[in-house]
Amino acid sequence: MSRRRMVYEGKAKILYEGPEPGTLIQYFKDDATAFNAEKKAVLDGKGVLNNRISEFLMTRLAAVGIPNHFIKRLNMREQLIKKVEIIPLEVIVRNVAAGTMSKRLGIPEGETLPRAIVEFCYKKDELGDPLVSEEHIAAFGWASQQEMDDIISLALRINDFMSGLFAAVGIRLIDFKLEFGRHFEGDLVRTILADEISPDSCRLWDYETNEKLDKDRFRRDLGGVTEAYAEVARRLGIIKESAQGGDVIDFSNGVK
Repeated sequence: MSRRRMVYEGKAKILYEGPEPGTLIQYFKDDATAFNAEKKAVLDGKGVLNNRISEFLMTRLAAVGIPNHFIKRLNMREQLIKKVEIIPLEVIVRNVAAGTMSKRLGIPEGETLPRAIVEFCYKKDELGDPLVSEEHIAAFGWASQQEMDDIISLALRINDFMSGLFAAVGIRLIDFKLEFGRHFEGDLVRTILADEISPDSCRLWDYETNEKLDKDRFRRDLGGVTEAYAEVARRLGIIKESAQGGDVIDFSNGVK
């Protein structure tokens, strides 16, 4: 498939015009950023792993009734997605205190929360994506009440499903970030999951050792970032062991 006009370039992905109206091609870069892009690096192979992990999770979420923008993977770094109007909110679901929540509230990192907590940040890089309340969202019209009801319901359903999926392979889902968009189908508008779900957007800890298998390895200079992402893919069955003892990414569920 020939590459088309670039629509948008973000920190970790590029969006290109899709082959059909209402579609885009999402390209996963190897770029890693942290602290609102103050820290940057290029990590060879990260984009390939995130593309495949996000495909795996989006496909399984769709199978349990979570509407999302994923259509199919095109190759190692690209996937075909539905075009949506992104709602300008980062939706964060937290099961365990970590990161900014620990700093803000003085809760020790690793402490299990009384229940899953959904937080919202306003998507504005120049402001550092500030934490906002539902009152802010309503007052400034970033999302309607119906959209907020849909977002919260979907976010909690995603959390329930992914917590179980990761627990089955010995991984604890600490927290994760989601984005949602408005998908227009004629006169109908539907709120659907967009962006990606990968170790870039989730905190994932080994259940036994609490070893970090996510982007915190980059944020905190722990090293072994792509190796940790590969371990997540291996546990999910995306990476298979070859006869020679090396790793092989399984592309059997999509177009090579």
